[in-house]
Amino acid sequence: MPRLVFVPLISLAVGCAAAHAPRAVMPELAPALLEENHFRRDQMALGEPELRQILAAPVFLEEHARIGVLPVSTGYAPDGEVPVEAAPATLTDALEGSGLFELASELSSEWPTSSGIGGLRELAARYRTEYVLLYRQRFADATHANGLSVGFITLLGALFLPGTTIESAGVLEATLFDVKTGTILFTIHERVQREAMAAPPAVETRLGVMHREMVGEAAKKLAVQVIARCQRLVASRPASPAPLAELTPSR
Repeated sequence: MPRLVFVPLISLAVGCAAAHAPRAVMPELAPALLEENHFRRDQMALGEPELRQILAAPVFLEEHARIGVLPVSTGYAPDGEVPVEAAPATLTDALEGSGLFELASELSSEWPTSSGIGGLRELAARYRTEYVLLYRQRFADATHANGLSVGFITLLGALFLPGTTIESAGVLEATLFDVKTGTILFTIHERVQREAMAAPPAVETRLGVMHREMVGEAAKKLAVQVIARCQRLVASRPASPAPLAELTPSR
């Protein structure tokens, strides 16, 4: 009889001890880094697993990376025109002086490349740059007669009177492209607008001067925003694993 009484008591004690024992907490796994390009072709739709992996992966700038600045045209194809605009150089100087990259360089689109995103990745591979800052600018212009246009009834008035009002609005765009993964890390728009008056023969010349003035002023503001976004991406960089010597307990 005494033995039969002790058995339930012992079971009850063991159960209470197990209930109050601390439970092992499994550490939460960090999202896997995105190291693969899932955009095999420009027109291929993503599958559900690839989409979820891309969206779950952390977004950051790699250490000791190189970056190139490339002017592009419609569809993000390399711009084949003569690179006379100063904005790419302004952006390159700002990136080089930021200390966030090992090297910043302007990229030349004269090297043989295919079209589309594949061509951009090929060009970046030739320059061995992990990131490419794609730059483009677009303007919408309009002209209309103002009050001084009444003087156009004379030949001299039509040649010299600033009877045409020129309105120009545009946007300077900078997009950071991750070459390895084919993803876009950010896009920044710096919007500009200006108005001027000119005589009819001088409209095109005045319009070109307006564009250059707007780009020159806005490129510096765009560079400041680009550096600020890159700094945020550096701050989001995952912590490096501790060296093996630090993980090994001392005896």
